[in-house]
Amino acid sequence: MAEAHQAVAFQFTVTPDGIDLHLSHEALKQVYLSGRRSWNKRFIRFKNGCLTGVYPASPSSWLFVVVAVMATMYARVDPSLGMISRIRDHLPASGFLSSQSQSVLSALLFSTVLWMALVFTMRQTLKLLLSYQGWMFMEHGKIPTSTKLWQILVQIFSGRKPLLYSFQTSLPRLPVPAIHDTTQRYLVSVRHLLDEEQWKRTQALARDFEVTVGPRLQWYLKLKSWWANNYVSDWWEEYVYLRGRSPIMVNSNYFAMDFLYFIPTGVQTARAANAIYAMLLYRRKLEREQIRPFIGLNTIPTCSWQYERMFNPCRIPGIEAGMCPLPHTPRSEEHT
Repeated sequence: MAEAHQAVAFQFTVTPDGIDLHLSHEALKQVYLSGRRSWNKRFIRFKNGCLTGVYPASPSSWLFVVVAVMATMYARVDPSLGMISRIRDHLPASGFLSSQSQSVLSALLFSTVLWMALVFTMRQTLKLLLSYQGWMFMEHGKIPTSTKLWQILVQIFSGRKPLLYSFQTSLPRLPVPAIHDTTQRYLVSVRHLLDEEQWKRTQALARDFEVTVGPRLQWYLKLKSWWANNYVSDWWEEYVYLRGRSPIMVNSNYFAMDFLYFIPTGVQTARAANAIYAMLLYRRKLEREQIRPFIGLNTIPTCSWQYERMFNPCRIPGIEAGMCPLPHTPRSEEHT
């Protein structure tokens, strides 16, 4: 009870002389620090959202575009080909602004629209470049000139100093393979598991699937691929992760073990505390999106959505399938 009394920010007692109020400065200090930490997290989340939303550009590039447009206007050169004048003529508050203020505001609006168009173009160009998959099938050590040029373009449009989720909107959608390719891969995977009679029957079933049920299911799958970034992830989570009955701790969850070659101490408690401290530092960087996304071959960025599931989520058992509540995060979709 003594600890509970100390945790109260203020106490009051009613006496014959009135109300006697006692403030706990330490408790008020903790309330202030807690609120400051909360607003600091919100600010970091808002800042990262802005940086990720305009990547591979940066907010400073907007200022560069504005300064460039303003400089050309003061040099009496119209870079907008008359669009700034049209914006100025249609400003709703033109009666309350001077002519110079209207020109500056029109130039700001034009610069912002131009900058957003450049950001969209860069992002779509990067997505188009990342859709190329020919580099996967090339012989090691023999890279043609066209692939080297593609690699240089990807590095140019990838920007600098990306945050953890900076590439998410630039990654291409997971493509849907053709029905024939899917059935052929299936037949190759089961060929050595079947005898001759079973193999012929499986081939006949695969051919029948390609001309009967397959096209309709393929159409549904393509429709879902247009709507979702990854048409597999939610089904995988539902039927493999949530409906599974095997233990999660040793089969699916992330885990860490104290396999360090440098052993500063042999005390088990100290080593456990050091491991927990290191994981909390990593979690702090993860929440602030300060972890650099994995970039294969120093060129191809990969999806980072699974990082949001590294801490806090769990599987709550259900009758047919479990539930997987996610921590509070603005991320909700996955790519490949």
